Amino acid sequence: MFDKILIANRGEIACRVMRTARRLGIRTVAVYSDADRHALHVSMADEAVHIGPAPAKESYLVAERIIAAAKKTGAGAIHPGYGFLSENAAFATACADNNLVFIGPPASAIEAMGSKSAAKQIMENAGVPLVPGYHGDDQNAATLKKHADDMGYPVLLKATAGGGGKGMRQVWSSDQFEEALEAAKRESQSSFGDDRMLVEKYLTQPRHVEIQVFCDRQGNGVYLFERDCSVQRRHQKVIEEAPAPGVNDTVRTAMGDAALRAARAIDYEGAGTVEFLLDTDDTFYFMEMNTRLQVEHPVTEMITGQDLVEWQLRVAGGEALPMNQNQLQINGHAFEARIYAEDPDNDFLPVTGTLSYLHAPDESAHVRIDTGVLRGDEVSIYYDPMIAKLIVWDENRTRALSRLTQALSEYRISGMTTNVNFLYNLASTNAFRQAELDTGFIEKHNAEIFHRNETDLEQLLPLAALFLIQRRQQRSIANSQSGDPYSPWDLANGWNLCGASIHDYHLLANGNEVTLFAEEIAPDRYTIRTTPEGASIATVEGNLSGEILHADVDGHRIRAVVAEHDATFSLFTQDSALQFSLIEPDCGDAETDAGGSGLTAPMPGTIVSLSVAPGSTVKKDQAVVIMEAMKMEHTLRAPSDGTVEEFYYQPGDLVDTGAELVRFNTAEE
Repeated sequence: MFDKILIANRGEIACRVMRTARRLGIRTVAVYSDADRHALHVSMADEAVHIGPAPAKESYLVAERIIAAAKKTGAGAIHPGYGFLSENAAFATACADNNLVFIGPPASAIEAMGSKSAAKQIMENAGVPLVPGYHGDDQNAATLKKHADDMGYPVLLKATAGGGGKGMRQVWSSDQFEEALEAAKRESQSSFGDDRMLVEKYLTQPRHVEIQVFCDRQGNGVYLFERDCSVQRRHQKVIEEAPAPGVNDTVRTAMGDAALRAARAIDYEGAGTVEFLLDTDDTFYFMEMNTRLQVEHPVTEMITGQDLVEWQLRVAGGEALPMNQNQLQINGHAFEARIYAEDPDNDFLPVTGTLSYLHAPDESAHVRIDTGVLRGDEVSIYYDPMIAKLIVWDENRTRALSRLTQALSEYRISGMTTNVNFLYNLASTNAFRQAELDTGFIEKHNAEIFHRNETDLEQLLPLAALFLIQRRQQRSIANSQSGDPYSPWDLANGWNLCGASIHDYHLLANGNEVTLFAEEIAPDRYTIRTTPEGASIATVEGNLSGEILHADVDGHRIRAVVAEHDATFSLFTQDSALQFSLIEPDCGDAETDAGGSGLTAPMPGTIVSLSVAPGSTVKKDQAVVIMEAMKMEHTLRAPSDGTVEEFYYQPGDLVDTGAELVRFNTAEE
């Protein structure tokens, strides 16, 4: 075993590795960029070394600086985590050249699986079933398109060096192929420094099921069962579970054996994941092998009782696997939900901001939180927007799912938009409860998942009104302590000379403008309307104590938590949340648009390319600007037929959310 290791990563995976290392008595070294100077993984480590500016290509992806940090601190091994340099064969070789143990597979194994096209050939030779497709060396666009046309659409373009959904595009028709290919190649080049592509037949109702494998230097190999990772957006997983529901022992054994054949075909060592597409008839096809620890490895740990990071450290230190196949057993069921800073209502675009309020559910034998952030930390444009991983376990799927929804209801974050409500809504759908899973789950059940947002808004608006009334009263009392306590001008109940007291609040609530009218019908009891004379939507009363709002809404007692940050309020109930702010009156000072429509940045990021020249006439939905944010590429398209008059930014420029990028004139009717 090692005395000291360096973790060549950041965020939750760096913290995750450190926890196991500390338990085993191994000292740890962190590396950090300018953006991560005060990050949690830096404070957790025994030592930390600065390795460069915020962009990953100038810090976490610079192998020489990481190796220099390991040598400087006397670390004997480097754990790469996942992402960054974890599947970089040259980095693994450089570690060996500098007498550092790379806690992962041999460089030859990484290289063999690093090219998806080469990996397909190896798997075919090993007798592992493959999805029909083209995996050849000829990368001419016409060649790739011909194979796609011959296979028939839909097809899937995938970066041969890719992973995590980067450099991947679904293509549904021949006329979409060229634009999709260009976008996939650009994203692949940016993420992996390699723009080679393969084309595969796209299965329309597959499940994404992967097998966790482990091999040691003594030639032993085991599989630690399977995980279902079918629930995805943008080809990236959001909820994973183990074991995969509905997979019987026959299919499980067949997939496990195929995964071990894949690993042995490349003389594998350490932790690896073999990913399959599982079709509705239980046939399965090899997709790729990830030569590293996966983001979703905790669900495997929960059902097997094993610490996979400890296994990694022991195997890298030359020890044999701790268990053989017959000793491994499945115990219970586990889920992992990925908490992201992103806007599900805006095509899941990543967002940035400060975690001004962060309350996670309590950890226990049933609930685990893997995170790399604390309250007050910033989610920046430079890295993946994951905030945390919520992992739950129980004796069976039904009970584990109840644990998941309960824990999600207790996860409260404000200061930025997150996917917590989306995850709760998804996990609460009948289809998810019935395990009707495939990779198109979110699109298929979109209406049910997102319909809850409208219902939540209607139910939470009366609570927002009650909170604002209580807050106003408390502030008025505080402000009047040194004044005349009997003056009507210091009252907060809307006192007036003629008529009932009515409060009105103009709000921006979950992105919707709404006005609420609260009429006091009894002391501290109010009827809430959305128009002055309209029908009541609720009758409310209650009190505010710190962040806790105790409310009675039409006889229904509710406890809510309200956090305030930068003039915005976040209200959390047991199963929903509302973000709202007061809209100030328009006094006529706002500037008006001088003319012409503009395309604005939907999130902070970097301009990658301009798809047309200034002065070009474009059609509706034609690509105009390509942006990159948080490791993902986004295409901004023309809102209608028109003319691109001027670009305000050029490739390489950083832009903020809402920045106008293009002066665009709509075509005249």
